[in-house]
Amino acid sequence: MVIKDYLCAFMGHKKLIRFQAIDTYSNVLQYPENMKGNWKDYFKNDNPVTLELACGKGEYSVGLGRANKDRNYIGVDIKGNRIHAGATIALKEHLGNVAFLRIHIGQITNYFAPGEVDEIWIVFADPFLRKGKAKNRLTHSRFLYAYQQILKVGGRINLKTDSIELYNFTLETIAEQNCTIHENIADIYGKGLASGPLAIQTFYEKMHLAEGRTIYYVAFSLPSTPIDMPERFRNAMENNADLID
Repeated sequence: MVIKDYLCAFMGHKKLIRFQAIDTYSNVLQYPENMKGNWKDYFKNDNPVTLELACGKGEYSVGLGRANKDRNYIGVDIKGNRIHAGATIALKEHLGNVAFLRIHIGQITNYFAPGEVDEIWIVFADPFLRKGKAKNRLTHSRFLYAYQQILKVGGRINLKTDSIELYNFTLETIAEQNCTIHENIADIYGKGLASGPLAIQTFYEKMHLAEGRTIYYVAFSLPSTPIDMPERFRNAMENNADLID
């Protein structure tokens, strides 16, 4: 019990150090004010903006930022101790096109203007498998409704996951909402298609691959017509409530 208490205290101390560190990082914005519509001023250019939602350690933001200096990348997550990892690497490598935004994803429309985002990546996000939690999946219609408020017309949403449940749920939602599928790969590695952006591996992906899990990918764009979303979810978003509960 003493060892367990010590480990808990040690981990808590490490988290505190990371939170203190990102307070000083120029590439981490925490609940910033007046950023909506002003990201070109932050990056000092008009390059396309890509979001990595529930970015964790930000492996995709960093990896994409290294490969595409003519695009801007923003990792979005609420957990600052995880953001710390990617933000630290981006600073050390002088990746001026990579930033991190610490907010609740359910409030994403408060931080981006209509058409300000060109693309979204959702990589190994929590599939929320417990009963009654499907509404928290980042490809649920209520999130697609939010993304539609900030994505450019035709902007792609990319989902990469090891969860067959989340993958199938996403395909069902795409069909229901009349989205357009651009790519659909049921087994990235089995089909030898892990190249380009799909070759970037997160901490969790490496762990899942070591366990022999199948990795799924689907890229799609939203319809030109409004996403069909139950009124109670629409009201929650318009009242500034976080969508995840």
